[in-house]
Amino acid sequence: MIHGLWNTSAIFKNILNRLDYYDVEYYAPTLEHYFGRISIIDLAESLDELITKKYGNEREIDILGFSMGGIIARYWINKLYGYLKTKRFISIGSPHRGTLTAQLVPTILFKGISEMKINSSLLKELSEYDYFLKKIDCISFYTKWDFMVFPGWRANLPVGKKYRLNIYKHRNLVRNPIAIDAIVNSIIT
Repeated sequence: MIHGLWNTSAIFKNILNRLDYYDVEYYAPTLEHYFGRISIIDLAESLDELITKKYGNEREIDILGFSMGGIIARYWINKLYGYLKTKRFISIGSPHRGTLTAQLVPTILFKGISEMKINSSLLKELSEYDYFLKKIDCISFYTKWDFMVFPGWRANLPVGKKYRLNIYKHRNLVRNPIAIDAIVNSIIT
C-alpha cells in the first residue's frame, strides 16, 4: 500500500484494521515525499527497493496506491518492471490524467507535485507504457467530490474497472466506511 503526498502509511489504518479481520498480509511502507519536492521517479525507485527487499523478485503481489501513491505505483509497474510481479493494481483517487490543483505549482520547488500536472511529461511518458497495465487486473476508485484530483474523473486508470464512490473529500476515499468496504472487497475477492 502506497500512501500519497502529505500522508504516511497511517492513512490506511482503517483499511488495515479491516484486512486484519480477513487475515490478509499487507505491507505499507512510508515514503518520504518532502512536501512534494521528491520526484515520483525517485519515489518509485525507493518503492522498488522496498518491495524487492520484502518479497524478492519471484512473488506476485497486489499493489494499492492512494493519491500520489497510485502514480508512484503506476510508474513502478510501467517503468521498473513491476508488471512482472503484479497481479492486481488498485488505484484510489490518483491523478492518472493530471489534476488542475497542481497546475500552478512551480516545478523547480516541487518536482513531485508538478509531475501530476495535466499533460506533464511524466504522465505522458507513463501513458506510452500503459500496455503493461493490460496484463494485470486494474481497479480505479474515485469521487466526483475530490478537490485534490480535480475534476474527479481524472483519477481513473485508462484500463480496468472504475468505481465512482459517493464520498465527499479526497482523504475520505480511504477513511469513509463506504469506501473502506468497497476497497477491502476488491482486495479479498
